[in-house]
Amino acid sequence: MNHISRSYRIFSIVNVAFLSLLGIICIIPLIHILAVSFSSPAPANANLVKFIPLDFTISAWQQTLGNENFLRALWNGISRTVLGTVISLTTITLAAYALSKEDKDFRGRKAYIYFLIFIMLFNGGLIPTYILVQNLGLINTIWALVLPGAVNVFNLILMLNFFRTGVPKSLEEAALIDGAGHFRILFSIYLPISLPALATIGLFTMVGQWNSWFDGLIYLTDSSKFPLSTFLQTIIVQNDYSQMNVNPDEMKAMSERTVRAAQIFIGALPIIMVYPFLQKYFVKGIVLGSVKE
Repeated sequence: MNHISRSYRIFSIVNVAFLSLLGIICIIPLIHILAVSFSSPAPANANLVKFIPLDFTISAWQQTLGNENFLRALWNGISRTVLGTVISLTTITLAAYALSKEDKDFRGRKAYIYFLIFIMLFNGGLIPTYILVQNLGLINTIWALVLPGAVNVFNLILMLNFFRTGVPKSLEEAALIDGAGHFRILFSIYLPISLPALATIGLFTMVGQWNSWFDGLIYLTDSSKFPLSTFLQTIIVQNDYSQMNVNPDEMKAMSERTVRAAQIFIGALPIIMVYPFLQKYFVKGIVLGSVKE
């Protein structure tokens, strides 16, 4: 039976207490926003709502879910996130597989890695990137949102290190002896073993795509194509309610604050729903590949 020292027990207790407090701090704002969204206009505008709805009503949610512009933006955000994640995972996986080979198998591998690290530290800037996207004819299309950031170098390095340290070399050698090609090795050996790394990178990519709003403002000229994050930015930050498609008298009766709270909570909900399914892979994916045994 392993002996657990007193100092280790104290550290564990303090660690659990600290992380629990940190978790509560992260959840409190969501609970507050949810309570505001279900409250009536008077207590919401008077800033009386804390964590329990006052004068419970679902009018803000009815208006939000009945708003055609909001639902369109929600669908645009989901489409952009799914498409961007699939493209990013595909390109990163293929690039990481090639770059994970030894120098004798892939000549010039180090030059590519140095180049990728350089562009991770120094990018072209906003104006050259916009000109490039414009010249490619991607303005006002979903491709302008998903292609410029399709290859995240940090995620690529994470996957590269996992392939080099987390996948046994003997499995690849045995597959090569049996006559398997690179695509067969990648899909039959590397990917099944790499689920933790794929889930981690997928989560990073999904959160980044879902929360990104600035590229929608500069690359999309048609507001009907705005993803949800850009749509919410124009309403909440710029106070532009032209997209709400609501009668001003109805908006006054409902309270802008309750409607905004409902929209913010719905905007955070998809990632909150996805995270529990990837959590079991998340920590493992962060650590695996960091140390070579």
